[in-house]
Amino acid sequence: MVMFKKLWLTFTQAVVLLLACFFIAKVLRPEWLHSVGLGSLGVPGYRAAVETAMPAVVNIFTTQKNAEAPKNPFFDDPDIRKFFGEDFEDNTTKEDEPASSLGSGVIVDAAGYIVTNEHVVEGADEIVVGLFDGRTAKASLVGADPETDLAVLKINLEALPTIVFAQEENTRVGDVVLAMGNPFGVGQTVTMGIVSAMGRNQVGIKTFENFIQTDAAINPGNSGG
Repeated sequence: MVMFKKLWLTFTQAVVLLLACFFIAKVLRPEWLHSVGLGSLGVPGYRAAVETAMPAVVNIFTTQKNAEAPKNPFFDDPDIRKFFGEDFEDNTTKEDEPASSLGSGVIVDAAGYIVTNEHVVEGADEIVVGLFDGRTAKASLVGADPETDLAVLKINLEALPTIVFAQEENTRVGDVVLAMGNPFGVGQTVTMGIVSAMGRNQVGIKTFENFIQTDAAINPGNSGG
């Protein structure tokens, strides 16, 4: 019994000493902890997942030379139009100006293959991809399927970061999910939610539907992310 008490006392003293050393290093020498892989201990969040996946998320910019640019909805307000008269026409856009569309995509293969939504690149005359590291490249359309709203692009760059597809059978309702995108070329965004439902269909979005529903906010421009 006496021996057990001595061992327990030695153990608790060692734990207290280790915790004290960790606290001192965290405050005075945090670089020491990073050098041994302990820099993120005690920091809540999903930074490790974000740092792993984010470099593979890209911005997609497309142009349509012959498309009619959308009119300014400001002039559709009847209270605004009455100041300009009934015959006023919105000339703020011209049909010969290229229309642009900004969305997101994910690099899924180091050879340069990118998965995005079909509606992001639909009818595009030119597709440009912006990477996490600041590089840009013109992309070619490998294939698109409007029925599932999926498209595959190809860029020719080296040292590309990629993301790995998860196994659907390992996904469960209640799992934490992160929605990542690169909207409007301003940089990556991350939102968090949970898996709300699996196998959603008959919701009228596309012809073939088998969706994972989540309550993570999808920001404008994140389509394809």
